[in-house]
Amino acid sequence: MNNIPVVKLGLIAVSRDCFPIELSEKRRAAVKAAFKGELYECPVTVENEVDMLKAVADVNAAECNALVVFLGNFGPETPETLIAEKFDGRVMYVAAAEGDGDLINGRGDAYCGMLNCSYNLGMRHLSAYIPSYPVGTADDIARMIGEFVPIARAVIGLKNLKMITFGPRPQDFFACNAPIKGLYELGVEVEENSELDLLVSYNAHKNDPRIPEVVEDMKAEMGEGRYYADMMERMAQFELTLLDWAENHKGARKYVAFADKCWPAFPEQFGFEPCFVNSRLASRGIPVGCEVDIYGTLSEYIGSCISEDAVTVLDINNSVPAQMYDAQIKGQFPYDYKLTDTFMGFHCGNTPSCKMCADRAIKYQLIQHRLLEPAGSDPDFTRGTLEGDIAPGEITFYRLQCDSEGVLRAYIAEGEVLPVATTSFGGIGVFAIPEMGRFYRHVLIEKRFPHHGAVAFGHFGKEIFEVLRLLGVKNIDYNRPASLPYPTENPFA
Repeated sequence: MNNIPVVKLGLIAVSRDCFPIELSEKRRAAVKAAFKGELYECPVTVENEVDMLKAVADVNAAECNALVVFLGNFGPETPETLIAEKFDGRVMYVAAAEGDGDLINGRGDAYCGMLNCSYNLGMRHLSAYIPSYPVGTADDIARMIGEFVPIARAVIGLKNLKMITFGPRPQDFFACNAPIKGLYELGVEVEENSELDLLVSYNAHKNDPRIPEVVEDMKAEMGEGRYYADMMERMAQFELTLLDWAENHKGARKYVAFADKCWPAFPEQFGFEPCFVNSRLASRGIPVGCEVDIYGTLSEYIGSCISEDAVTVLDINNSVPAQMYDAQIKGQFPYDYKLTDTFMGFHCGNTPSCKMCADRAIKYQLIQHRLLEPAGSDPDFTRGTLEGDIAPGEITFYRLQCDSEGVLRAYIAEGEVLPVATTSFGGIGVFAIPEMGRFYRHVLIEKRFPHHGAVAFGHFGKEIFEVLRLLGVKNIDYNRPASLPYPTENPFA
């Protein structure tokens, strides 16, 4: 199942009728030549509204789902902005820099035209992506187009996403329950089901002929001695249940994500913990959020689209012991992390195996074993978690949330997973984010974010920020440097 959009870009040049049209066309060709990826060059140069309709029809016929509108000169304000209104896809506006000709007949004034373009987009209440500095040479524009691709991919994905839930949330987990109003504002569809619906579908998949093949794939992924042989058929049955539900219920949407209830009733009724199965789907771009965390799952999906890689969701879980910090972290990394810059990110076992250290294995959920199974007994239905240390490397910790007032807000922080053994259980890692202590107090606590955060494996803060802005999210926080106080930070402390 392909659950992440493929971006097909189109390039439309625009030209104001009092400037040479040849200047825009020559510069458009240079951009096309400079960009190394797939880019459809629309042959229609837009000078007026009739041209605009022809150009939009042409890129639609070419099956483009994202556009680069290129001001090769000053550009026609009305037709160029109407492209964003008429085209059903993501649009970026960029402008040509001078320097490829003389400053008489070779001057295009696109630097000036971009100002009026932005003004007209605002008057029409149109959303478009404009890079941080949108004026450049052909090589500069090609780089901007490359940066636009993952942003467009994420927004296209969200506008075609159905969030499927199996709930309700566990008791005393209010943090995982948020107004679905924000989903509709983002253009995301939602289908809410009960845990009983999932159980009925799971039972209907008993003896599914596809189960043996999935079992073998699971075994190959984990390696001998790293799974419970007696549980594999049940977990394979569940994986097929989710995949079939996705295919049969996506309806008019192209992509799906799940937010499922996974305790306390689930393990006893299904006979296992769902974490390993959830991790396998996440590795294929189908996030399965824990504890019916709709917005955590939504955040994961954004990260999947941007990175085209596996993501996870983790608890911002526990502090790092001072003795561990002193012995293994202090002064040992290029960034001089303080103890308060570190924490452990943990979840029961939903992080994909490809993002974990080599000794990861399917184990049992210690906390649920304490709660649900007899004291002193061997783990039974609480088995099924994927446990081990998360592999070290760069990460982006982020979340998009709809708060209790129905307002969309978000945070983004770049950092890393340190190569430090956690000596703990679950899918867990030692995380380090510059100025995390202040961020924890003045963003996570002050803005009332829940304990789950999405993790993308790499530094993608720039792309996530631009996606959130395109989606209309006004409140985007980040981990501020020490030189930049938070509004709530006490200047006398």
